[in-house]
Amino acid sequence: MSLPQALADLRDVLAGLRFPLSLPGADTATAAARAVRNQLDDYLIPRLAKIDAPLLVVTGGSTGAGKSTLVNSIVGEPISPVGARRPTTREPVLVCHPDDAAWFRRASKLSRIEERTSLPPGLALLDTPDIDSVEEANRLLAEQLLAGADLWLFVTTAVRYADAVPWELLTDARDRGTTVAIAFNRVPPAAEEEVVPHLAEMITEHGLRTTKTFVVLEQPLDRYGLLPPAAIAPMKDWLTVLARSAAERSAVIRQTLDGALAALAPALDRLAEQATAQSTALRALGESVDLSYREAESEVAQAVSDGVLFRGEVLTRWQELAGTGDFMRGLQTRVGRLRDRVVSALSGKPVPVEQLKSALESGVVTLIHSAAADAAERAANAWRAHPAGSALLKPGLAEATPGIEDRADRTMRDWQRAVLELVRDESSKKLYFAKVSAYAVNGLGLCLMIAVFAATAFIPTGAEIAVAGGTTIAAQKVLEAIFGDDAVRRLAEKARQDLLSRVAVLLGQEAQRFHVVLADTAVDPEAAQRLRDAASAIDRQRSAR
Repeated sequence: MSLPQALADLRDVLAGLRFPLSLPGADTATAAARAVRNQLDDYLIPRLAKIDAPLLVVTGGSTGAGKSTLVNSIVGEPISPVGARRPTTREPVLVCHPDDAAWFRRASKLSRIEERTSLPPGLALLDTPDIDSVEEANRLLAEQLLAGADLWLFVTTAVRYADAVPWELLTDARDRGTTVAIAFNRVPPAAEEEVVPHLAEMITEHGLRTTKTFVVLEQPLDRYGLLPPAAIAPMKDWLTVLARSAAERSAVIRQTLDGALAALAPALDRLAEQATAQSTALRALGESVDLSYREAESEVAQAVSDGVLFRGEVLTRWQELAGTGDFMRGLQTRVGRLRDRVVSALSGKPVPVEQLKSALESGVVTLIHSAAADAAERAANAWRAHPAGSALLKPGLAEATPGIEDRADRTMRDWQRAVLELVRDESSKKLYFAKVSAYAVNGLGLCLMIAVFAATAFIPTGAEIAVAGGTTIAAQKVLEAIFGDDAVRRLAEKARQDLLSRVAVLLGQEAQRFHVVLADTAVDPEAAQRLRDAASAIDRQRSAR
């Protein structure tokens, strides 16, 4: 792999890089990724493709600093517009020698390229919009163009040189290794001895000690709006030397190129950290949803096993069906008659049987609905407490989905049919066939459901529970009289696990709403590793060069 190919691969990684979650630093990372991508497109990749291309000098600076006036004065005629209206430079203007025009037309996307023989071959000047323009599009364009410079000619004035924004960009240029020169423009002669040393101090403080500095005193412009040739002679001479000396020009280009390549590693490392933060947050949000719905599954499992469902209407319907009184008192000594009585009651009273099944069904549906609603609220609260979660919450997400009762009802009916099939399969075995007639399957299935829902209901924690416990024993004894202890335990556990599995599927469908929202963010969990791999490949190729 070559260095240009490694940079192209990085460009592909950055093209798909997103920081969609509202985390601290996400906006900064998005801007940083865009800046790196722009520098790859506008400077590194094309410059590596042609090291000996003309030197591109980009002028940058604050509003009203006189960038266009300097460019026009160096060229010797008004090329870039000047005036009191701000921003003046809205469209970038590139000026170069006619011999170099073909290169810039191929390599750049600029719409305005001017050819002038007043500039020597090997040098181009690019006048950009203001770095602190009131129009955001102009600011972004200026930053993008500066990132593509071989040399940045920063223009400031005695009034604006201490502003924060220019120094932030100068520091950024320093960190990227860009060669920088400063034109200290419109300096009042009376203030020269005061402000020029102060500017020098600031240059040193910002780590730009080797920066070339030109002082342009404030003076009248000619009728074309140009500075006197003597005012910009040192600057123009220096640029001319760079243009005409292949060694000088190459030194500037290689300094900027090497600096830009070296700056990629820490920039990509910061982007990788933010990408890791995104994937970590995505995982945490997903885990909070899973935890909330696992708790809901546990709530249902607890309610199924602790006898809570075997109260109220369910208990009343069972008592109507099986009876209590002497039936309960003779429970231990008349198992045979107990079986006959319960089976007869279950098979001969279709309305009470359906009422009992309906009561059981209603209780479970209510339980599932409540568990789903609680889980949605817990998951939503967990998201609200997370820096990235609140922005993802959509209307209705904090509640159970509409129609949850219908889906829970279908789940319960499907389970009831499965229980009957379980009993039917068990009854068909030769060992039990003589004890069970076909008409009793529904009744035995209902007994099995009662055993599932009231497994521990005979714990004496209240009058209702005690009665429920007695009737639960009745259902269990009927089953044991036919199938035996071990078979009853096995059937009850199998039926219970089947119900809980069906509930888990239903609650999983509820949780999926949250996971769909997370998937729609398009956070790439592999982005950080791809960035680090790209950085390593570039570093290897730099070392090889």
